[in-house]
Amino acid sequence: MTRLDADGNAEVGTAVGVATGTPTATAPSANRVEPSGTRLDAWWGRLLTIPGAQRFWYWGGPIAVTLLAAVLRLVRLGDPRSLVFDETFYVKDAWTLLNLGYEGSWPDNADRAFNAGDVSAFTTSGSYVAHPPLGKWMIALGLRVFGAQDTVGWRISTAIVGILAVFLLVIIARALFHSTLLATIAGGLFAIDGHAIVMSRTALLDNFVMIFTLLGFGAILLDRSQSATRLSLWLARRADAGRGIDWGPAIWWRPWLLSAGILFGAASAVKWSGLYFLAAFAVYSLVVDALARRAAGIPFFITGTIVKQGPITFLLTIPLALATYLASWTGWFVTKGGYFRNFADTPGNAATGVFSWVPHSVQSFFHYQSSVYDFNVNENSAHPYSANPFGWLFLLRPTAFYYVGQPEGQGGCSYASCAQYVTSIANPILWWAATAALFYLVYRLVRYREWRVGLILMGMVAGYLPWLLYSNRTIFQFYAIIFEPYLILGLVFVIGLILGRPDDSTYRRTRGMALVAVFLFFVVLLSAFFYPVWTGMQVPELFARLHYWLPGWR
Repeated sequence: MTRLDADGNAEVGTAVGVATGTPTATAPSANRVEPSGTRLDAWWGRLLTIPGAQRFWYWGGPIAVTLLAAVLRLVRLGDPRSLVFDETFYVKDAWTLLNLGYEGSWPDNADRAFNAGDVSAFTTSGSYVAHPPLGKWMIALGLRVFGAQDTVGWRISTAIVGILAVFLLVIIARALFHSTLLATIAGGLFAIDGHAIVMSRTALLDNFVMIFTLLGFGAILLDRSQSATRLSLWLARRADAGRGIDWGPAIWWRPWLLSAGILFGAASAVKWSGLYFLAAFAVYSLVVDALARRAAGIPFFITGTIVKQGPITFLLTIPLALATYLASWTGWFVTKGGYFRNFADTPGNAATGVFSWVPHSVQSFFHYQSSVYDFNVNENSAHPYSANPFGWLFLLRPTAFYYVGQPEGQGGCSYASCAQYVTSIANPILWWAATAALFYLVYRLVRYREWRVGLILMGMVAGYLPWLLYSNRTIFQFYAIIFEPYLILGLVFVIGLILGRPDDSTYRRTRGMALVAVFLFFVVLLSAFFYPVWTGMQVPELFARLHYWLPGWR
């Protein structure tokens, strides 16, 4: 039986609702007819019958929330007009990359001059950097267009990435839930969340990791469908030929898996945390392959996956990821001034014996990577905004990027005292609701084994769980931007369960719609309340203090 959902999308009547993954209600008794749907459902259904309405809604919702994201991220993007938090590293590194091909060093206390427009104080001496170059090259694109003297140029690249990520999340959510409504809600929540807004208005690296991993996540979603289709075709050919299915096929043509390898490699070329996505989703692909083979009746589905498909999955992902990572270091290889670039040329540093044939540039590169690993793993210097990852899901210690206090009459302050500050705190209602949904999804995966839930949780596994292993080093709450899209997808999955379906009973449908509407209203209201402290607006000190809900928020 085929029918249309509230979006006008075709649904197939099965035991599990395609739009939200919710179990459909059993058919009512023949002796009892329950009213279903609401007047709003009926009105919406009539509206979608207007010629062109379905197509307008299909694209109108995603475009609307993307435009909203653009406004919230681009308006006053140049404020504050000074380097904020770790912008002091990445903006200046990006500028020297653009000029030298590698990260050059700066004199001490160079920020004041840089803020004032003097961007020429760098030297040709290589600077020690703890992260690969790709994210800084992306920041450099904005500097190339606007110039390093313009604060908009510092941040425009990460802002554009943050806007595109909203649209991308809508597309992924629609592919997951087959619902433009749920997809638009997902994009809307991402558009108005403070953590995503701040990370899109600050020239840090984490937004770039987020979008590359989200693109990789989308590629894995597409590969999941494509590989299942190819498995079905292979089984059909074997059946027609009267041949057994033994271990199953070795599927080589998986372009979306190739794409995922490149994208996760690009994420790793921004920050090494992208490696966790590469590893997690390579394993995920094998598990999905094994389950698909078992469902198809292949006798040796585990052995076939490990022996036949496993090596292919490795070859389709890891070499491309490595090549992408190495390509990001091209500037370091083709110049001579990068940090440790000539390490192996120094007498006594080059390898001897079996590895003596390795070019000195490669030996120097491996030494550099080893040094960066040691630094990243052992970095535990004290910082007032260091946040234990066990508290990230509860917003215990968000990062304050910027703060300036102003007395009355200074800087346009017309109150007893004013403040301008930027804090990368998420919308608390949205974040805490998403955390609650996350724990429910864990239960739901165990109880129902739904593939959508498993895929969403794998995003959390790759983006969050590895940080728990490094709870003793200096890390920050804002790293959570890498897994925020999956938190939102999990929350929207639960919203879909609460909304139900248009053919649910009127009482159940009305109650679900009311609950979701009230929740979304308060999320929007709270985003408006927090927006000034996400964007560095000048506010009365008293108003600023109203945002200190927990001790760790000060």
